[in-house]
Amino acid sequence: MAKKVLSLLLASHPGPTVVVTVIATLLGVGLGYPPGRLLVLALAVLFGQLSIGWCNDWLDAARDRAVERSDKPAARGDVSVATVRAAAFVALAAAILLTIPLGPGALVAHLIAIAGGWAYNLGLKATVYSFVPFAVAFGVLPAIATLGQEEPALPQWWVFAAGALLGVAAHVTNVLPDLEDDARTGISGLPHRLGARLSGLLAFAALAIATLLITFGPGLPVRPLLIVGLVIGLAATVTGIVLLFRRTPTRLLMQLIMTCAIVDVAMLALTGQSVTV
Repeated sequence: MAKKVLSLLLASHPGPTVVVTVIATLLGVGLGYPPGRLLVLALAVLFGQLSIGWCNDWLDAARDRAVERSDKPAARGDVSVATVRAAAFVALAAAILLTIPLGPGALVAHLIAIAGGWAYNLGLKATVYSFVPFAVAFGVLPAIATLGQEEPALPQWWVFAAGALLGVAAHVTNVLPDLEDDARTGISGLPHRLGARLSGLLAFAALAIATLLITFGPGLPVRPLLIVGLVIGLAATVTGIVLLFRRTPTRLLMQLIMTCAIVDVAMLALTGQSVTV
């Protein structure tokens, strides 16, 4: 039983699930959420991400089996596809129920974010518009936190823009390791069409613009920590772009993209209430 539970958890894409949950939690901390409300926000986003991850492994089980993905529990048969499918719908229901106490605005924003993830899994991943669900989901992610406050507020426009750019970078980072396997099973999203080098360049450009927006967004006070984040983010971006043109993209490229993204999220959390209208 314990082995099946572990396999089910591994089928949820735990890495991205934890990262997005941490992002939402950090935003809640930056906005001054009380502990109880912060826990509700974290759990709501966690279950929303679990539903997206399980939906992905349920729908991709046959493809993953065809390319012998040893890291996919459903493809290996460690957990049944029916179980993963059921878990996706249970997590979806839990995410909705947990978001309701945060208010109607947060609920709408969270539903849009989850819909983006499910739309990607259901077919948009194989189109030139594969980046759109990520841009939408990450774009509205800060709104879940700002609208979930006891006094709801919309994020400023540059917060939506920065989130969307982070979503584009996250999409590229998520796809790069699987370009060859995806091609063998008929998946041809935007990164597949651009190729690894141009996709990496797109990710770094998106991250650089997001970093600039978070540092110099209208209404933001000049903060030394944001300037430090800007320097780190831009340094990682320049390093990544140099590597893109000097050698074949490797996992170091992904690590640099993730470094930039983590720095951007930390910077966004530091801005606190300055992110709201």
